[in-house]
Amino acid sequence: MCRTGEEPGDGPESAGVQDALGTDVAFSALLEDSAEELYEQAPCGYLSTLMDGTIAKINATLLEWLGIERDAVVGRVRFADLLTVGGRLYHETHFAPLLRMQGELRGVALEMKAAEGRRLPVLVSSKVKHGSQGEPLLVRTTVFDASDRRAYERELLRRREEAEQARAEAERAHAEAEAARRQAEADRQRLADALSVLQQSLVPSTLPAVPGLETAVHYHTASPDRLGGDFYDLFPLSGGQWAFFLGDVCGKGPQAAALTSLTRYTLRAAALHDPEPAATLTTLNAVLHERYATSGDPRYCTVIFGILEPGTAHGHIAVRLASGGHPPALVMRADGRVDQLPTPGGLLVGVLPAARFTTARTTLGPGDTLLLYTDGLTEARTGLTREHLFGDDALHAFAIEHAPATPGQIITALTGLLESFGDGLDDDTALLALGAPATPPTTRPATNPPR
Repeated sequence: MCRTGEEPGDGPESAGVQDALGTDVAFSALLEDSAEELYEQAPCGYLSTLMDGTIAKINATLLEWLGIERDAVVGRVRFADLLTVGGRLYHETHFAPLLRMQGELRGVALEMKAAEGRRLPVLVSSKVKHGSQGEPLLVRTTVFDASDRRAYERELLRRREEAEQARAEAERAHAEAEAARRQAEADRQRLADALSVLQQSLVPSTLPAVPGLETAVHYHTASPDRLGGDFYDLFPLSGGQWAFFLGDVCGKGPQAAALTSLTRYTLRAAALHDPEPAATLTTLNAVLHERYATSGDPRYCTVIFGILEPGTAHGHIAVRLASGGHPPALVMRADGRVDQLPTPGGLLVGVLPAARFTTARTTLGPGDTLLLYTDGLTEARTGLTREHLFGDDALHAFAIEHAPATPGQIITALTGLLESFGDGLDDDTALLALGAPATPPTTRPATNPPR
């Protein structure tokens, strides 16, 4: 019942209900976001692309991260164009093909180009949208800012380096005690074993068998306590072609191992995209320069990259190769001649943003051998005082002395030469020999011996 003089709804209880209702209405209004606003102001980046990668839609969050305008990208550029050179190469060779096959990829680490030359580390997830008939229509992609994660990883790396330095100082402090010396020796042996396993992972354990091609290889590690930077490989391409490379990165240790790994996988990926030797080295130069030039710790490598075409007429092998600052290859002919194969214009790979490389050509006839080597061989110290280097001329004379030779024969001879240097060989050395098999001698029919 209402009190005398009060209208329904005028009491304190009614006022409380009205206040509660007003609060609910205000709260509901606060939560009433439109779908478009949720898309545009999401805490992550969204974009949709056509199947050829052309950007059809992109949200304001990602535009703000990259510092670009919507009109500059929608319908004008592809998603891969927003990535760095290394990210674009990975996208074209791995991300996009896997997405087409699987229909969905999650949490792939890439780097995007932002305004003022900034690089934005991101984690990308993409999913293909299909039509009613199962046909692919477009790709929806979510982009998460991974800057904090990258900073966390760098901090972990710094702490790890500090821990390793502290451990090294502790080992030196206890080196005077015999027990500590034995423990340190055991630690060094375990480290050498681990480094040996890691070193083996940076080069193929064996070379593949190639019809119509003879191969031989040798890798000399100068120190079991340091990771080397020499590398080589031989792998198939389409159309019966085979790619090969041999090179040397600057420095030693874990940094050199990381550079070696990046170089090997970049060369393999670039060769699948464009097997022309000069183009492959150009791609590698762009990747290394972008990765290291702006870090304050520039790194580079020397490398020879080439393409073989075995099985040509009369057992000949066509060779195309290009060099980036690497010692020239030697061609040991079946008639005993030894020639250098010049590759002019090849600069150190990764030093300059734009480097020019030239493709050289030659043909290996039956019995010819192509020899590639790293500078650990020519820079070996010789003589009683170890003051002189073995040098290019001595290597050329050594090759002439052993020509003609199959790949196995010249690698065996050079292995013995390396062992003869003793402690004068203080750098890693990689040797790779590729040759056309000699024409087998004609067999004459046997005649009956006279009675």
